[in-house]
Amino acid sequence: MTEKPMTYEKAYEELERIMTDLQEDKISVDDLTVKVKRAAELITFCNTMLRATEDEVTKIVKKLGL
Repeated sequence: MTEKPMTYEKAYEELERIMTDLQEDKISVDDLTVKVKRAAELITFCNTMLRATEDEVTKIVKKLGL
């Protein structure tokens, strides 16, 4: 079974779950490093997606002369 590509929404939802688990102390010390690294990856992915979207919107607006 192939994995669907990551989307902003999926990444954000996973990040929210990690943050909730951290806040509610649901993550063991053994898993903490893995979860924090994953959260950092998700943040980077979301930031990249936001920047790319901003660039595309800017290009479209300029093209339309708005």
